[in-house]
Amino acid sequence: SQLLPPGLGYEWSGTSLEEIESGGQAPIIFGFGLVLVFLVLAAQYESYVDPIIILISVPLAVLGALLAQSLRGLPNDVYCQIGLVMLIGLASKNSILIVEFANQLREQGMAITKAATEAAQQRLRPILMTAISTLSSIFPLTIATGAGAGSRQSLGTAVFGGMFVATFLSLFVVPVVYIVIKTISDRLFSSTPKKKSTDTKKLEEQLKVTNLSGKS
Repeated sequence: SQLLPPGLGYEWSGTSLEEIESGGQAPIIFGFGLVLVFLVLAAQYESYVDPIIILISVPLAVLGALLAQSLRGLPNDVYCQIGLVMLIGLASKNSILIVEFANQLREQGMAITKAATEAAQQRLRPILMTAISTLSSIFPLTIATGAGAGSRQSLGTAVFGGMFVATFLSLFVVPVVYIVIKTISDRLFSSTPKKKSTDTKKLEEQLKVTNLSGKS
């Protein structure tokens, strides 16, 4: 290292200063976003299992975002980190379509494996339509020019790469994770109560029929 002459010094400023100051806050903000989305999904589905399955697409989106950044030679700056936070919600919506439809099929009596595969097939078109619209709107940012083009390119590349990878991988990963987690949870917690409840409902219906026939 070289020493500066007396009276001279240096300091960070501009974007570099912002990156240094916010560097330690990025993991905290990302973790807070994950927890917030998890709690909202848990309240929506009244379950802690479904949010875990839904959020499995977030690591896929992060992988795609960082891969796209490295391929283009862009740094992991503040704008890329903002894109990662955005991907928490954007990547989760595809998994929500699969999980919600699979739950509806299971309520109709379909097996777990069949429900997961059928949900992925039936929700393929809406997932691709929403993904194409999102990618089409984000793409101009990836090729932005002019003043501030670096920030727009970093944000657009992270979101574009994350959505592209998460959209296609979630169609295969989410059904597999759904089958594994739902099978384990049903065996540990809810398999016996569900059987008992269905049996009691059938008995109640039979008793009602016999009572009505006896009265007539």
